Amino acid sequence: MVDRVAVIGAGMAGLAAARRLREAGVRVALFDKSRGLGGRMATRRMDGWQFDHGAQYLTARGPRLAGLVAGWCRAGTAAPWFEGAFVGVPGMSAPLRTMLDGETVVTACPIARLTHDRAGWSVHTAEGPVATDGNGRFAAVIVAVPAPQAVPLLESAGIAMPELERVRYAPCWALMLAFGAPVGLDFDRLRIDEGEIAWVARDGAKPGRAVPGDAIVVHAAPDWSRRHLEWPADRVVPELLERFRVLVGSRAEPVLAVAHRWRFAQVEVAADRPCLWDAERRLALAGDWCLGPRVEAAFDSGEAAADRVLMALDIRPTG
Repeated sequence: MVDRVAVIGAGMAGLAAARRLREAGVRVALFDKSRGLGGRMATRRMDGWQFDHGAQYLTARGPRLAGLVAGWCRAGTAAPWFEGAFVGVPGMSAPLRTMLDGETVVTACPIARLTHDRAGWSVHTAEGPVATDGNGRFAAVIVAVPAPQAVPLLESAGIAMPELERVRYAPCWALMLAFGAPVGLDFDRLRIDEGEIAWVARDGAKPGRAVPGDAIVVHAAPDWSRRHLEWPADRVVPELLERFRVLVGSRAEPVLAVAHRWRFAQVEVAADRPCLWDAERRLALAGDWCLGPRVEAAFDSGEAAADRVLMALDIRPTG
């Protein structure tokens, strides 16, 4: 292993970048503000229930991700859900853990500042430098977080990338509902183009799930989510629950009802670049916001950012 690179963000883009770097022999330190991995490919577990409350599935159109997904399916950490769509097993985040192999991973660590000097890059929380091997000597940094969260990190490093200004996201309130008995829905998934609800899925109908009744995820439409973005979760729950009941024609009472706010849920306007790159200081930005609103866009962007770093380090990418 040579050099050491910091990757900030452990969603699909960050994990793809870390994997690509590690395959080329580069040591990686991965930082994420959350306690787990996966970003919006998240699985929430509560009281014996589980919900894929972020990304519902992924598609793999390009050969790089398709090959990886095929391996996940052979290993049992992913499975097809419907034509062209795959889910993690037993949850969406499951296959992402297999993308790690020896990297230093620091979770529950919100990076607030980046600094650079002759020795290399340093990453800092609000309290100061992170105490991990290589900090202060990172040869490059890949920032793989939503574009609005990347802006203050760039500013702390004295870097401006105007392409970030064009990026726009839609937020999403997600409602997780657990019912002790099947609700009687006549669908496993439903996409809705108009109204206040955009998506409903029976998580228990996905491959590899075992639930005693019905575990259902409801995604509010972007306009509704924008209008109620700052509502507390306990106020969102009854509002979305009532809309779900009207939609499906059921008055069943859930045994569990929890809402989660995704501020940066779906890319509406992308940067239209595989990644962003500051060659002078070896800093790359990656994410689905570079290419478009798909999990594969995040994967492709992460790999593109890693390839930029490898070129700068004069290392030939593998594969």
